[in-house]
Amino acid sequence: MTIGKREIEGIVLLDLEGRLIMGADSSNLRDRIVSLSNEGQKKIILNLKNVEFIDSTGLGTLVICFTTLQKQGGTLKLLHLSRRHIELLVLKKLTVLFEVFDEEQAAINSFFPNREIKRFDILEFVKSQQED
Repeated sequence: MTIGKREIEGIVLLDLEGRLIMGADSSNLRDRIVSLSNEGQKKIILNLKNVEFIDSTGLGTLVICFTTLQKQGGTLKLLHLSRRHIELLVLKKLTVLFEVFDEEQAAINSFFPNREIKRFDILEFVKSQQED
């Protein structure tokens, strides 16, 4: 897995590409989050648009990254999840933990209290899946 880094308005966006699975991929992401946090960058968005697969270890890594940042006063948000990723979050009841967005600007705006935020509607997604 590769991890690209961008910064917009003081928010770090990590563009992940590949598979978030057990081993080096999960370790690299966790190490990157810890490193960013130690550098004082505690507002992070993970762009999962090009992540083709997440296994249970990868999901655990996301939770560890979230709690690591939270303990240090930071926030981790998720962007561009695939249908399968969303189903996994719903199945594991992690939708209450993570803020999920399907638009980059909305994810960035969520860090600023005076801006309009368009959140991803998990309930609407679940309803649409039941209709299919």
